[in-house]
Parts: sequence; structure tokens; C-alpha cells
Amino acid sequence: MTTAALVLALAVLSVLGVVQALILVGFPLGEYVWGGQARVPTPRLRWSAAIALVILPGFALLLASRAGLLPGGGSPAIVIATWVLFTYSVLMVGLNAVSRSRPERLTATPASALLALSTFVIALGS
Repeated sequence: MTTAALVLALAVLSVLGVVQALILVGFPLGEYVWGGQARVPTPRLRWSAAIALVILPGFALLLASRAGLLPGGGSPAIVIATWVLFTYSVLMVGLNAVSRSRPERLTATPASALLALSTFVIALGS
């Protein structure tokens, strides 16, 4: 079950990374992130995408560690960080669900829910 959850989480994080990379280079996907503030990414939105591209691989490494693919998964720091990521993912489900942007609600809400569910399974451990 943990392996399937990790595959799902890594898939979601990968898709999120691709979206952020496209926003960073200027693709008009702004309506899918940050409440749909701007269809064409503003400089601020591009900076946010750049920051996300640094953070998302960290999330992937954290989950891979907790799932046992990388060492240290049972350490208190990894366990706590995984639960923090789960909590963050749950909050993102709620925030995406109430977004003013319909495209964000329709795409980011299910993505956040899948990430939250898979992170929960991984956080529980084997």
C-alpha cells in the first residue's frame, strides 16, 4: 500500500512541477494557481513557481524516505515532516476548493486531495 501511495504522490508532485515550470517560463496557466489571479504569469507568480520548483523535489525526497525508498524514514524528523506535509496538503485541498478560479478548483483540488491521501498512507508507515 505504501508503494502505491508513493507512486501516486510522486506522480502528483511531478505534474505540479511541470505546471510550475511552465508558469516559470511564461505559459498562460496562471488561472490554475494562486487563485487564478492572472492568466498570464506575472513576475511575482513566476518567482512563486521558481520557489515551488525548489520545494517540490524536497517533498518527493521526504516521502521517498518515509516510504523506505531512501534511508532515514523512521527518524523523528522525517516522521514529523511527513505529518506536516500531510497537514499542508489537507489545507491546500480546502484552499483550492474555495478558489475564485474555476480551473483551479477543478484541477488543483483533486490533485491536492490525492497528495493528501497518499501522504497520509505514507505517514502511517509500514
